[in-house]
Amino acid sequence: MTLTRQDIPVLGVDATPLTVAELIEVLSTFVAEGAARTVVGHNLHSVTLFHSDPRFRSVYENSDVVLLDGAPVLWLWGRSGAADAPVMDYRLGSTDWIPALGGVEGLERIAVIGAGALANAKAVARLQSMVPGAAVAGLPGEGWNDELEEAAVTWLTEQRPQLVLIGLGMPLQESVLQRRWATLPPAVYCAVGGAIEQIAGVQKLAPRWLGRLGLEWAWRLMLHPRRVAYRVFGEPWVLLALLVRRQVRRRLGSRR
Repeated sequence: MTLTRQDIPVLGVDATPLTVAELIEVLSTFVAEGAARTVVGHNLHSVTLFHSDPRFRSVYENSDVVLLDGAPVLWLWGRSGAADAPVMDYRLGSTDWIPALGGVEGLERIAVIGAGALANAKAVARLQSMVPGAAVAGLPGEGWNDELEEAAVTWLTEQRPQLVLIGLGMPLQESVLQRRWATLPPAVYCAVGGAIEQIAGVQKLAPRWLGRLGLEWAWRLMLHPRRVAYRVFGEPWVLLALLVRRQVRRRLGSRR
């Protein structure tokens, strides 16, 4: 299928709206091709980083697929009327599509990078049950540093995975892809944030009905108030300031 980037009104970013079935079809094509590919997702946190960090922005601009992750991003895109299915079918957080990986044709080798040793091992076991025909290997990402990063590149080269779930949190996982892209072996690299702990069952998933209402933030705030409070109450104001500054610069530039 043809991948088309679509503008997200107001936010100044674009994305690749896909349903789960469409993403699985795309991943099947990527695996068959055997080239290096990237899959990321947009939420308000990534949009803020997109407008504030040039290196982060380059990862998103050069990614093959940019999924609609956060509810506000999805709703703004939905206003364009471009959806061929119910708008909520296009909201793809990592835990929405990872359980469907068994449908990816030809997927035989998966690597999981990130989380602590226990969570990583549990996620590997879960993925082996989700994709019975695949060999799944894991590398914990706790305490990530330059030495571990170098070891991860060597490990990936030895494992030769077809698909890599990299869950180091945003923006570290994107920084690793940006820094190491030239030395990473060909695979489909999927930035999945905290999904490794969620797949492992270490971190509780919000009920899916909350996700469809766009209220996952409330669930996360309740479970991890210190970690999530700034993103919920502070970062939207930072993003608003960045968008206003962007609009002012565009207007000034158009007058010259």
